[in-house]
Amino acid sequence: MTEQEKEQQPLSADQGADEPRLNPVQIVGSVLAAAFGVQSSKNRERDFKEGKFINFIVAGVVFTALFVGAVYMVVSTVLENAR
Repeated sequence: MTEQEKEQQPLSADQGADEPRLNPVQIVGSVLAAAFGVQSSKNRERDFKEGKFINFIVAGVVFTALFVGAVYMVVSTVLENAR
């Protein structure tokens, strides 16, 4: 099969591995930047092109749970020490 024929064939699910994907550090960085409102347009475009929706949803839910837990712990500690 020639290179031209290979290029014309549609990709199957297992052949899509050549697509660039975001690594976990990039996903966490994007979620943190978005949470604080400082995401650059370059990174936002990269996220939409290369990232999977579910990865950002999971990272966002985990970040939110950790953030709420941290706020709860800080408030509990301050209230305990205020007595």
